[in-house]
Amino acid sequence: MKKNELAMLLAKENKIPESAAADELDRVVHDILRRLRKGERVSVPGLGIFKPGKTQAFRLEKSLEK
Repeated sequence: MKKNELAMLLAKENKIPESAAADELDRVVHDILRRLRKGERVSVPGLGIFKPGKTQAFRLEKSLEK
């Protein structure tokens, strides 16, 4: 799914403009990346846990269990 498609879905479900949904999506992604760069794990319910790796690439765990 592309960013604009996700923003459109978020806008429709929350009855907000697409531009506001796209801005919020950008904020969420930015926050996830910021936390990963600080070395923190990021849990995304229904998706998994993002863990920072030794390089700039990030791994995604399949389980939400710690």
